[in-house]
Amino acid sequence: MLDIKQIRKNPEEVQQRLKKRGEGYELQPILDLDRQQRELETERSQMQARSNEIGKAIGQKMKSGSKPQDPDILALKEEGNQLKTQLSDLEPKEKQLKAQLDELLFALPNLPSISTPEGKSEDDNVEVRRWGDEYLPKNPDIRPHWEIGEQMGIIDTERAVKVARSRFVSLVGAGAALERALISFMLDKQIEAGYLEVMPPILISSESLRGTGQLPKFAEESFKCRDDDLWLTPTAEVPVTNLYRDEILSTDELPIYYCAYTPCFRREAGAYGTDQRGLIRLHQFNKVELVKFVHPDRSESEHESLVRDAEAILQALKLPYRTIELCSGDLGFSAQKCYDLEVWLPSSGRYREISSCSNFGEFQARRANIRFKEPGKKGTQYLHTLNGSGLAIGRTMAAILENYQQADGTVRIPEVLQPYLGKKVL
Repeated sequence: MLDIKQIRKNPEEVQQRLKKRGEGYELQPILDLDRQQRELETERSQMQARSNEIGKAIGQKMKSGSKPQDPDILALKEEGNQLKTQLSDLEPKEKQLKAQLDELLFALPNLPSISTPEGKSEDDNVEVRRWGDEYLPKNPDIRPHWEIGEQMGIIDTERAVKVARSRFVSLVGAGAALERALISFMLDKQIEAGYLEVMPPILISSESLRGTGQLPKFAEESFKCRDDDLWLTPTAEVPVTNLYRDEILSTDELPIYYCAYTPCFRREAGAYGTDQRGLIRLHQFNKVELVKFVHPDRSESEHESLVRDAEAILQALKLPYRTIELCSGDLGFSAQKCYDLEVWLPSSGRYREISSCSNFGEFQARRANIRFKEPGKKGTQYLHTLNGSGLAIGRTMAAILENYQQADGTVRIPEVLQPYLGKKVL
């Protein structure tokens, strides 16, 4: 959520930075509602001050010997009653204006960071680095992961669709074991890196989704329970970030690092016709997420280290990947700066996203009201939140099934996973 004071003070600058996203966001309705709300607040404050003056004046006159039925007392009481009526009439108007203003503010995306490259779409994203060219597979006849997975009997799409619908899969035998091994390995690796493991709820409230920016914009992307104000989590970013909603932390508590495994659920609205087969785009998938709560002064360096922590998983698995910095036109709604990690999928001959690592600045903290207090300073500040996938499990499995595929139809298991599985080959 953007700071209304920033919009009020520098509307032209905010408008220009929003333009870099390539969408039409109009600030004038926000400025108009803000002006009306402040005028109403001023009017109410003046009325309240006059009401207080009347109360004191009546008290002083009564102490001086005036009687309740004296004309001057009755006149003051009449004026006081009129003010109370006017004040009670103002209250719903103020609430309505605030609700309208909040609705518009919640619909505004974060401002791109000054260092975020400008661009209109993913075509303008910037490649930062590549890693693992020496691990690119030499086998020229690599089959898609779903094909070899189904042949090996470790991915069952047909029965999963019967149980649910399209874009669901069942993992069987070694497939389920490999998924479980990847989850354990990723958590172990991040715990070693200093993250604290947490297992949060996977049913979350609308307030939690608003706090991280999924609502109201992405309501159509999420699955909602019919009879409750609860949704299936689209990513562990949501419940983990909201663990600190409406809290004030001390500087000594920062930074806070969490890693969390959760199932994730997304409708993938608008994605039909793409990635119909395999593990790339499912309604239900597993993911290990990294979440940070940090002091604003350390925000950029913490973002870079988070990216490195996610990259460390790909490097340990010896999966070729590249790191992309997203341009302003391709940024997620809540992000001010973002790096994507894209793993090499040889069957399609291209890199595919496996992690997004975002710095949200104070955007989420302002929406979720997460603050911190520094010793010796008045008031509180909004901290900065960051998160990144560490990694998406299904896409990691897809990359292993393709990059480690052998000419004889077997799949080698990455060395770091062999202790978890007790075997070297699938």
